[in-house]
Amino acid sequence: MDNVELDMDVASLPKQKWVGDEHLVQFGGFWFVPQHMKLIKRVINHFTPLPTDVILATSPKTGTTWLKSLLYSILNRSFKHKLAVQHPHQLVPFLEGPPDSDELSFPTASLDTCRLFSTHISYQLLAKTLDSCECRVVYLTRNPKDTLVSLWHFMKKRRANQPWTIDEAADAFCRGVTPYGPYYDHVIGYRALSLKRPENVMFVNYEEMKEDPHGHVKKLGDFLGCPFQEEDEVKEIVKNCSFEVQSSYEVNKSEQSLIKNLFPYNSFFRKGKTGDHVNYLSNELIQRIDTLTKQRFHSLDFMYGI
Repeated sequence: MDNVELDMDVASLPKQKWVGDEHLVQFGGFWFVPQHMKLIKRVINHFTPLPTDVILATSPKTGTTWLKSLLYSILNRSFKHKLAVQHPHQLVPFLEGPPDSDELSFPTASLDTCRLFSTHISYQLLAKTLDSCECRVVYLTRNPKDTLVSLWHFMKKRRANQPWTIDEAADAFCRGVTPYGPYYDHVIGYRALSLKRPENVMFVNYEEMKEDPHGHVKKLGDFLGCPFQEEDEVKEIVKNCSFEVQSSYEVNKSEQSLIKNLFPYNSFFRKGKTGDHVNYLSNELIQRIDTLTKQRFHSLDFMYGI
């Protein structure tokens, strides 16, 4: 994908209605909020990772906030107390930045230090960037049904004045018309990369993380090149990054917005549980998503999501 294509006018991109009267635009096979396209294109064109960089890649609403807390604590152990006063999204910036920013701004670093970033951009769009560097990538995915329900709640909080039913949300999800979606393509891209380059890419899922956070924090420490020497340190990070502790901090209960007039800090802490979809999805919707999951994941011998 060359720069001529990347510099095309956003207005010329295919569009689909999403929530209320809003729409998403399609670029490179994925869907985006139009206002985000400027910085997304700049990341694809101009971001050059350092070998020491760590990038957390996720599809939206798959546990990004929790993993930001854990990765920040693992890599910045003497500064992990900052999570009590700063939101995880402040401490671990998105590569694509806030949509009201005009410029990309990456912290400078030497080859002896580590920068930690997050992104929702698919591997398919970042392939040239990631294939040509030795940075480490942690990819987190989540059961598609729980991902859908979390996205639905998140957008209802943001778009309280624009009704969006769970049936409408499920239909958009199954068609792939969600921010940074299709979800299935997003997951498949990074999974393939992790199988190709396991020394550089660690692929984990939310359910296994929740079941054994202690074991996964140790694995993350090893993968990131900073193994733990003391079990108590692992226990402390797991506890301090838990939903119960993180959601109790005043900064994370705040109605203040991370981005101007968008998504208050407290909207990133709802339940943090697995299997919550059974409380919101009908049997018909569960069947529809499970059928799609079998077609997209199980057909590739990726037995996940059901």
